[in-house]
Amino acid sequence: MDLNSTKDGKYSYIEIGEGTPIVILHGLMGGLSNFEGVAKHFSQKGYKIVIPELPLYTQNILKTNVKAFAKYVKDFITYKGFDRVILLGNSLGGHIALYHTKMYPEKVAGLVITGSSGLYESAMGDSYPKRGDYEYIKKKAEDVFYDPKVATKEIVDEVFGVVNDRIKVIKTLTIAKSAIRHNMAKDLPKMHVKTCLIWGKNDAVTPPDVAEEFHRLMPNSDLYWIDKCGHAAMMEHPDKFNEILDVWLEKEHL
Repeated sequence: MDLNSTKDGKYSYIEIGEGTPIVILHGLMGGLSNFEGVAKHFSQKGYKIVIPELPLYTQNILKTNVKAFAKYVKDFITYKGFDRVILLGNSLGGHIALYHTKMYPEKVAGLVITGSSGLYESAMGDSYPKRGDYEYIKKKAEDVFYDPKVATKEIVDEVFGVVNDRIKVIKTLTIAKSAIRHNMAKDLPKMHVKTCLIWGKNDAVTPPDVAEEFHRLMPNSDLYWIDKCGHAAMMEHPDKFNEILDVWLEKEHL
């Protein structure tokens, strides 16, 4: 089963399966292929999986922020003709999903976040990679995972390409500042959407206490842990991730 991208007007996205739409939002350095395990599993279980490519590096600098990306997701959902969706986001994608839910609660039937920014932002701007230093970038990429081998050469090359592109660096830093500005701590207690938090026990980017804080602040949330797992649970432990999500979706009748 191939995940081929569709180009449709201004949108590029992967779409697979039929049924209740699950719209998946990738992170800052995350490709659409990061969700391959999730897409293949749930597309065979009565869900339509849709993974839009977020315009992180292609929008005007004034629209390079969490709020504008949340609006982009809303426009995409409307364009696709979906009434209500389940939103799933990792890292920055989780933050965008949260902000979208705050702005357009009527569009969201359920929310799934993993390693999300929104409360704790060493996630991005703490020590921006030294341009040109491949070994440093490789180490940074490996630190995202519990098992450094998950950071394939392809992943490292992609990150290396971003940090050596001046425009992308400027936009990445703009997004990082926007993530800090759009902290969700005051909003979360008012958000009553059914929420599934799936967190790596060894996440060094958004550590476990961040997940605890999300769980404490969100009135209708369930928190699940995956052992020996870093910041991208759906990549490092796709089967376990899918199993947890299966159970939660069934429990919540979504």
